[in-house]
Amino acid sequence: MQPSPCSVCQQLLFFDNSTCLRCGSRLGYLPAEGQLVAVRTVTDGVERADGTPGRYRACANQLVARCNWLIPEDDPAALCASCRLTSVRPHDSEIDSLEAFADAEAAKRRLLHQLRALGLPVDAEHVSFELLSSRGQNVITGHDSGVITLDLSESDDAHREFVRQQLGEPYRTVLGHLRHEIGHYYWARLILDTDHLDAFRNLFGDERESYEAALDRHYSTVADVDWSGTHVSQYATMHPWEDWAETFAHYLHIDAGLATAASIGLAVGEPARTAGQAAWTTREHIEIGPMVQSWLGLTIALNAMARSIGESDLYPFVLSPVVVEKLNFVHRAIAAAVRS
Repeated sequence: MQPSPCSVCQQLLFFDNSTCLRCGSRLGYLPAEGQLVAVRTVTDGVERADGTPGRYRACANQLVARCNWLIPEDDPAALCASCRLTSVRPHDSEIDSLEAFADAEAAKRRLLHQLRALGLPVDAEHVSFELLSSRGQNVITGHDSGVITLDLSESDDAHREFVRQQLGEPYRTVLGHLRHEIGHYYWARLILDTDHLDAFRNLFGDERESYEAALDRHYSTVADVDWSGTHVSQYATMHPWEDWAETFAHYLHIDAGLATAASIGLAVGEPARTAGQAAWTTREHIEIGPMVQSWLGLTIALNAMARSIGESDLYPFVLSPVVVEKLNFVHRAIAAAVRS
């Protein structure tokens, strides 16, 4: 979510804030409006501090999940629209897992906000999240018919960095996992049984290929093939479904990054703009071309900033023409779904 000013004192607020650090106002997120607002306490709940009509109450996961989402007064649910999507979570007695659970819920809220902004609200009847600790059990992060499972170990920085290096990944985050897995769900909604299916197969490959065989082949062969010209990641080479999910997740990364940059007035000048234009020249049939051009200019500047303070590149990816074609396909599929 883009930063926004507090309605009481104009202090800059961020998506996960629950209190304004300047005026002390309590904050709450309104899912139906996609806004973080200042609220004041009234009998049996809260109301907006700016006087806009409406009564709300806090989510029951306010403490355990650090949830700042609000529930309309006339909604009998104890949990907010995000938390009620979680069907399995650690028990309150699993103290060691609760911090990771709260981190995962924070990433999920960010995902849901972005999907709503894109016009792709999650259907609560067909999507659920299982947030499980792998302590004492085998948990595999993945998607199955709308059920998204996340190993809460991914919230542990040391574990995640170890796995990232083991798999040779340039990027690995909890939010990235959720964006990838929800991409599998949206493949069925945006591509399957639509006019896009043949174009998908021409660009990504035939998804009817055995997934199990592709999985075995991916993990049994040495990764000595240069995939950077055709895929956004090595994992995307495994199967057309994974290529779609990785590309869908990457589209969400770009969309969120550009929206945040615009909201805080972050713009790049020369030479970053020129470098971005040189890295990608818009072609007529590529609707996403200007978006990619802006993104490349921004990330060139951000990577230079990261290097100047001794950090690794913030954006360690290369967008080849084929990858941009795939991103453009995702862009068109989302736009078509929103229009319909």
